[in-house]
Amino acid sequence: MSGSADQLSPTALALARQRRKGWRVAIAVSIGLTFAVWIGAIIPFLGPLFAAQFLLSSSRPLGLGQTLGAAILIFVAGMFFMLLTTIFSDRHIAFLLLLGLIYFLCFFMQALGKGGAAIFLILIVAIIVPLIGVLNTELAGSILSILTTAVVTGTILMWLAHLLVPEPAGEAPGAVEAPASSNPYWKASANTAILLIAVTVCMVNDQLASAMVIPITVASMLGQLDIVASRGTAFGLIIVNVLGGVIASVAFAILDLRPNLFFMAVIVLVVALLLGGRAAAETKEAKVFAGALTTFLILFGLGVSPIPGSAAESFSTRIIYVTGAIMYAFLLAALLWPRARRTEPAGAG
Repeated sequence: MSGSADQLSPTALALARQRRKGWRVAIAVSIGLTFAVWIGAIIPFLGPLFAAQFLLSSSRPLGLGQTLGAAILIFVAGMFFMLLTTIFSDRHIAFLLLLGLIYFLCFFMQALGKGGAAIFLILIVAIIVPLIGVLNTELAGSILSILTTAVVTGTILMWLAHLLVPEPAGEAPGAVEAPASSNPYWKASANTAILLIAVTVCMVNDQLASAMVIPITVASMLGQLDIVASRGTAFGLIIVNVLGGVIASVAFAILDLRPNLFFMAVIVLVVALLLGGRAAAETKEAKVFAGALTTFLILFGLGVSPIPGSAAESFSTRIIYVTGAIMYAFLLAALLWPRARRTEPAGAG
């Protein structure tokens, strides 16, 4: 069998790895979201989102040390942001400045091409925890347990997916690393300003559901813009991300026809195969489909979530939020770091 595997072309091997990784993501996301809804999780998309990031970051499961490290990192980050919110939530300027500093450090690591999925997960925590702390004091008290449960769930889902769809012995490359920016300070500063403005606007809005959609979409878009090399690429990036929201809306409408857990699991499995399968490819464009999967998980997860007020907004309204956040991030990035785009090697390809 190994002999026949050796005869496969590199393209065929990469395609086989992509299929296995795509199936792992789809299985983890569908089981995770269904289970979270079944147990009544307040933010049901968090565990599946963590699992998808873990699985997309490598074709191999995280080792025990890496798993513990990721869990501790997210838990400590949650505690830190909860403490920060408790101390500074009444001192808005100081609070936003501190958040801006933390966002800058995260974006600086991304601009250096380091940190991988861990940086994005920290950004998610750095967005969700302060917003919940400011906008919903009832949920604020349980945010650490929500995060802990999400990390544990994401880890279990990762290992379960690898158990069901194992990776054959041999070399299995991880996800394509983003190239380092030629001016990481410029890029990190611009991204910080873009995200901080979005978070600030959402903090003065009393709709927690929309407040989570907008800044997380902005953070996701900022992580994808490196691949933009032409107007066609930019248009494709925007369309794919909006598609994630449209698919969430259609999926929720279909679920309304037969609202039960099994039907929901099937729907999410199909969508996750569609988006996660493309996100599992060993190409730079894969991060765009990973972003669309993130958008889908957030919107669909909010639709089935017991978050106060989450059912009050229609999916069409949330898609408008997503589209607005995508266009906002794209246009401001074009204004604030065009020079970095021109000077970065187009080896972008």
